[in-house]
Amino acid sequence: MGDYLVKALAYNNQVRAYAVTSTETVGEAVQRHYTWPTASAALGRSMTAGVMMGAMLKGEEKLTIKIEGNGPVGPILVDSNSKGEVRGYVTNPQVHFDLNEKGKLDVRRAVGTEGTLTVVKDLGLREHFSGQVPIVSGELGEDFTYYFATSEQTPSSVGVGVLVNPDNSILASGGFIIQLLPGTDNKVIDEIEKRLQSTEPISKLIQKGLNPEEILENILGKDNVKVVETMPVQFKCNCSKERFGAAIISLGKDEIQDMITEDGKAEAQCHFCNEKYLFSKEELEELLAEAY
Repeated sequence: MGDYLVKALAYNNQVRAYAVTSTETVGEAVQRHYTWPTASAALGRSMTAGVMMGAMLKGEEKLTIKIEGNGPVGPILVDSNSKGEVRGYVTNPQVHFDLNEKGKLDVRRAVGTEGTLTVVKDLGLREHFSGQVPIVSGELGEDFTYYFATSEQTPSSVGVGVLVNPDNSILASGGFIIQLLPGTDNKVIDEIEKRLQSTEPISKLIQKGLNPEEILENILGKDNVKVVETMPVQFKCNCSKERFGAAIISLGKDEIQDMITEDGKAEAQCHFCNEKYLFSKEELEELLAEAY
């Protein structure tokens, strides 16, 4: 079965929860960008958090996440929407280090421990909603947890994990977000905290073959979870030759004429999916005719 996400309520609707398997989705991004293992883990964790945050939106709403740390991987950018579609890239995909002291991929070293995590939501209104917090860990799960608590005033626990095979392909990827709704009983909060402390890392749960429902049951207790929606998840880029053509038109007549005179052609490449679009001299002349 392909990647998918579940939305659930728990503890008599006092808690909102999301869980996702993103192994194939992250695998496609890694393949497209030729990322090395540590960069793959950083990108995969970011995309996994992003697709769950996208699932919190409605209709045509979408969001962009930008993680700008002081580590060598550089800025990480992720786009997602309410339909389970996500895309993302790291600025420097060929970053890898030895495993950290816990025997895990050293994502913190790749991302950095100083910088910012920014979330911009396009809710179809004139103004976009934007929230920004400092990076507190660089491991990313803790950073998204801090974002929810600080920017959205929603006490949350975010777990994201990626396991990489020796051949650099993705063995397992997924995550969860647990959120306390207003008025959650203190006993429930205490129980969830205890359960989170005793739960294995998310990547281990996925490696064992647990699906999203079982991940939430493992964290919150089988009898406490009520799944309300399931949706497929996939890597999807909305780039196209037409969009790049419109971008070339926006450069203006002089710029397009330079392309025709100097190279007789133009090539554009999408940052998100690495797809290349070639424009011939004839196509550039057509775009020139449309430019102002």
